[in-house]
Amino acid sequence: MKAWERALIGAEATFLNALESIDQTGAGIALVVDADRRLLGALSDGDLRRALIRGAGLGDKAIGAANPNPICANDGQDRAETLAVLRAHSLRQLPIVDADGRIVGLVTPADFLDIPVRTNPVVIMAGGKGERLAELTRDTPKPMLTVGSKPILDTIVSNLAGQGFRNFWLAVNYKADQIENHFGDGSGMGLDIRYLREDKPLGTCGALALMPPPDEPFVVTNGDVLAKADYSHVLDSHLQSDSLATVVVRDYQMQVPFGVVNANGAQVTRIDEKPTQSYTISAGVYVLSPAVLDLIPKDAFYDMPALIADMIARDLPVRLQRAEGYWMDIGRPTEYAQANADFGAVFEG
Repeated sequence: MKAWERALIGAEATFLNALESIDQTGAGIALVVDADRRLLGALSDGDLRRALIRGAGLGDKAIGAANPNPICANDGQDRAETLAVLRAHSLRQLPIVDADGRIVGLVTPADFLDIPVRTNPVVIMAGGKGERLAELTRDTPKPMLTVGSKPILDTIVSNLAGQGFRNFWLAVNYKADQIENHFGDGSGMGLDIRYLREDKPLGTCGALALMPPPDEPFVVTNGDVLAKADYSHVLDSHLQSDSLATVVVRDYQMQVPFGVVNANGAQVTRIDEKPTQSYTISAGVYVLSPAVLDLIPKDAFYDMPALIADMIARDLPVRLQRAEGYWMDIGRPTEYAQANADFGAVFEG
């Protein structure tokens, strides 16, 4: 029997049984299940004490005091998502259930103590209008479009929080109030979230000029990129280098839908039928050292490629780091549809 299974009690279990279960596991909770382990309710040690104070007897059925709809995490949900749920609701324990409501695990904050806290700030560029998404962004800023079960920006923040990042700056402009109302100051998620408020569009980099200079390198990511990226590893690699900027890149292949003609003057030398071409592209994720902020103009539209070009022109060190795993830049309706189709398997499966 796994340790968490001692927290399971049947529908006929008494208050005494529940107390014994909580004492054995030390998890502070008893989970009431049916014969198929479907979760019927949860009892914390506090729930039991309050019920007994109100006059319940040790021989009474514990299910009468159980919460029939406890907060749960889904089986297969990644660590970042699970940790975010624990923090958002200040939970001491979190049941894990499968698609049929059967209990398959129980986690506590102690299960995540191996994740070091990162003090490095994270800046998420979330001010764009998403004009290529047309009607989808008429009333909603692109980072707040729902993909899967929640807004894009929620998934990005939860992913980073699950890797130990706590300090966030969200660069906002278009319909900024929706973003600020959703996240607030981040305290509900155990995070510190602040805002870089653009009075006008400043591009994918210009908002950095609004940020107080940090004391250490910081992560920058676009607010429309869904990725299963190891941001901590990217940051650590940057810290171990002498570079002032790290550009996360991916391999991208594109098939030309026509025959490509190779020629020497007017002489055809070869025809390649629908060849596939490979490129190295930016993944929309960067790590920058504080000194880079001196290069960013104040109150001006400035994109990240312009910053990187300026650094190269000044002979400042810029490195790349390849990223593996899922990545989707949600810029067009087709990509939005694909991200929704992928979400369950990638982020919840």
